[in-house]
Amino acid sequence: MAAYLIFQRDTTKDPEEMKTYAGLAGPSMAGHAATPHVVYGKHEVLEGPDVEGVVVVSFPTMEEAKAWYDSPAYTAARAHRFKGSDYRVVLVQGI
Repeated sequence: MAAYLIFQRDTTKDPEEMKTYAGLAGPSMAGHAATPHVVYGKHEVLEGPDVEGVVVVSFPTMEEAKAWYDSPAYTAARAHRFKGSDYRVVLVQGI
């Protein structure tokens, strides 16, 4: 069953770290069945606190999403995201 990783960027702390993250995150998907659906497009918060941006990526299963998230390539990329911004990341199973 499909799974979706939803990234919400709350605040940017270090734009240079985010540039490094951006350069590493996309290539880290090579070899994984990831499909980006939303990548920081126009958004409107209807409830809750504002966010700077949203990314939605689908995978065939939750296990495959976690395999990418925990992969060495993305682990290296996300270290820069942790330094560069505050995010909320949710993995949710589709229907």
